[in-house]
Amino acid sequence: MAAPPQLRALLLAINALLRKRRYHAALSMLKGFRNGAVLREKLWAILQATYTHSWNLASFVFTYKGLCALQSHLQGDTYQVHSFVAAFLGGILVFGNNNNINSQINMYLMSRLLFALCRLGVGKGYIPEPRWDPFPLFTGIMWGLMLWLFEYHRPTLQPSLQSSMTYLYEDSNVWHDLSDFLIYSKRRPSE
Repeated sequence: MAAPPQLRALLLAINALLRKRRYHAALSMLKGFRNGAVLREKLWAILQATYTHSWNLASFVFTYKGLCALQSHLQGDTYQVHSFVAAFLGGILVFGNNNNINSQINMYLMSRLLFALCRLGVGKGYIPEPRWDPFPLFTGIMWGLMLWLFEYHRPTLQPSLQSSMTYLYEDSNVWHDLSDFLIYSKRRPSE
């Protein structure tokens, strides 16, 4: 069944607009937004990563609690160092393999750890209390450095981050018509 003439004319007009260089920057922003919202192609990988992540966390909790209990049993009491030793050994055993999932988990923990240590430093008086909320400055520096590294020192970034950023910031600069501007990320092989 052929499309009505009005629909064909509308598609031709939209595709002609999409090819105009004058609108490329604005359209690139729109396609970048669209690329940031699309997850369907990555759903299976997300499910696998979620399973691995949950299995690793379960294994870590089991190991950590077991090592804490063992130390308390052997020493007859519980000490703060038990927590560190159990987590240190559990971290090496469960998260010590350098793979994508463990890397993501460890980077996430590192960011949380840095925030917590700063708060501890302020609470103990080692770091002066900020007079204003430093979060916006932190955020600006973090994103500024990340995009600078992506644009000018890409090999220093993790491959999965490079891939995501390429999809968001470079693939959104390329389209041929409405199909790969809005519906598909890239032009279909049959075209």
